[in-house]
Amino acid sequence: MARRARTSLRLRALDARDRLAGRGGRLVPPRRLQLSVGEGDFGAIGDEFLSHLVGRCGLKADDRVLDVGCGIGRLARPLAGYLSIDGSYAGFDVSADAIAWCTRRYRHYPNFRFVHADVRNGRYNPAGTTEAVAYEFPFDDGAFDVVVLMSVLTHLTADEALHYLGQVRRVLARGGRMLATAFVLDDEAPAPALAFGAPAGGMAVVDPDVPEEAVAFEGDWLLEALRAAGLDLVELHPGLWTGRPDGLSYQDVVIARA
Repeated sequence: MARRARTSLRLRALDARDRLAGRGGRLVPPRRLQLSVGEGDFGAIGDEFLSHLVGRCGLKADDRVLDVGCGIGRLARPLAGYLSIDGSYAGFDVSADAIAWCTRRYRHYPNFRFVHADVRNGRYNPAGTTEAVAYEFPFDDGAFDVVVLMSVLTHLTADEALHYLGQVRRVLARGGRMLATAFVLDDEAPAPALAFGAPAGGMAVVDPDVPEEAVAFEGDWLLEALRAAGLDLVELHPGLWTGRPDGLSYQDVVIARA
């Protein structure tokens, strides 16, 4: 209890410092929520991926965007300033707290929508009521121009990832684009930051007791999974996690087209 109290006080102090430095804002969540769904600089990561969407996927202001695993709105925040009223954003996540926070904070954005997906995940939602391999994205066929999966495939097993890719294809309009990040196994990686075990069934994990903690896929398996889902690989950029200094982002970046 004492440790939790100290952590709470530290996070509150950091929140206060952010507000004084002008780094806060209505769409920037408190530190306790940021830490609950992932690490990294909240603002910088969101801005980085907006630039990838524009530069790599040709994102336009009137596009319809689906953010799979939207968390606390890392991507929603910069998109709120980029999408026009003719565009739209939908995000879903397994974290009920994150969705509740985003729903409150984006209530003045009529073209933004957040949905809680009570999907079981050993890392983020172990008590979820729906298995990932059975979850259907709650949106119509062809409803989106762009689908984003930031650090989602990295927490799905091979069967789950294949199912999610199929759902991505279903909700993408013809010619729509997908941007996803992943860990792609690479025997020539100079200094990988994560120690994955031996691959089996197309994937490898760091912790066999909690596979969803971090999952990597073999390159051939990922290519076949995209094809099976009806998606064509456009670009694959190795990430900084491999030890390469010229990575596009920390994780590998996968661009595909419907």
